[in-house]
Amino acid sequence: MKYTGKTLLLALCLLVSLPAWTQVDLLKKARQKTEKRTSKEVDKKLDKSLDQLFGTDKKKSSEENTEKEATGQPEEMKTETAAPASTTATGSNTENPSGVLNWAKYDFVPGDQVIFEDNLVGEENGEFPSRWDLQSGTAEVAEVDGENVIFLRGGAPCIVPYMENTSQDYLPDVFTIEYDIYFGYDYATIYLYDRKNQRPESGSSQWDLQVAYDKMSIGSFSSTYPKKVEHKRWGHVAIAYTDGKFKAYLDDTRLINIPRMEVNPMGISLYSYHASDRYPIYIKNIRIAKGGVKFYDRVVQDGKIVANGIRFDVGKASIRPESMGIINEVVALMNDHPELKFSVEGHTDSDGDESLNMELSQKRAESVMDEMIKLGISKDRLQAKGWGESKPVAPNASPEDKANNRRVEFVKL
Repeated sequence: MKYTGKTLLLALCLLVSLPAWTQVDLLKKARQKTEKRTSKEVDKKLDKSLDQLFGTDKKKSSEENTEKEATGQPEEMKTETAAPASTTATGSNTENPSGVLNWAKYDFVPGDQVIFEDNLVGEENGEFPSRWDLQSGTAEVAEVDGENVIFLRGGAPCIVPYMENTSQDYLPDVFTIEYDIYFGYDYATIYLYDRKNQRPESGSSQWDLQVAYDKMSIGSFSSTYPKKVEHKRWGHVAIAYTDGKFKAYLDDTRLINIPRMEVNPMGISLYSYHASDRYPIYIKNIRIAKGGVKFYDRVVQDGKIVANGIRFDVGKASIRPESMGIINEVVALMNDHPELKFSVEGHTDSDGDESLNMELSQKRAESVMDEMIKLGISKDRLQAKGWGESKPVAPNASPEDKANNRRVEFVKL
């Protein structure tokens, strides 16, 4: 409220006409009110300065904490049942999974031979995931948005892949690791050794990669995601190791780049000390792949590039964002070598109807070709062909075999 000079003069006259004790009381209350208002203004300015300095939003954080305390669960994780043992949850990813152009500079290229794959297809809700072993805590299969996920529930859960010879180093000299993670809590950890069956050769701090919803750290290396992202979200983690060189990516950005690792990765463990029913960590689409030869060398040697790291939405031809590393690499190769022309050829595994697989592989090949044209490759240098399940490279007897059969090949014309 604003006061004019006449209003203030009248107020002073009325104040003087009152008894002395009343004047003192009113002046005291007015002074307290003024101090309180001034204090609030100072606090507000201080909060604003801190937000600008650290890039945080204290009001938002307070609101999120209030919400968590009121519901006992993050907003996206509310369930129909009140029992904490429920393994059905609902999640929401506000990002468009087909927004591949947002990953136009992504340079991660998966290894070309899958050695471990788990998309949790056919797993029973509430049971322990069959392709994993448990080192500590509680973990089980849950359903989120119609998909099976590994739910790291509580008790400092730690799971390791169930593989042959896990007591030995089962990671090659050149390998990649990928998985999707939901951050019900701020962060989780991936250890570069099997915590149940292996012992690290040194006490280095580079054995464990901390993966948060907006940053990564390993040993003395740490980096923050360059875009503002919200807590309680799905993220895609990718790791590339090449003879001592270590790179780690969160979504579309490389955050860690170590030229010489202190350790030799031997295996993996997925772990979260703080995971619980209230702050769940969900994991899905885990893949470990071996090796990789430069794309140009593959073309010279084999006349084609075999890429099983190009992924699509289930039963659809829409390209998943994490596929852009390979597509960007092939586009760069064609820009460097204008003489190259490719037939983009899609292949599926043997699951499902054969004729539908043929149709789906054709549409997927066309999707990849169209994306390359959007990125600047002339249409007359490309063609698309789908082969369905007719040309397997493995017998479709295991998840890894099927993963290697689900591929896109760039065949030199």
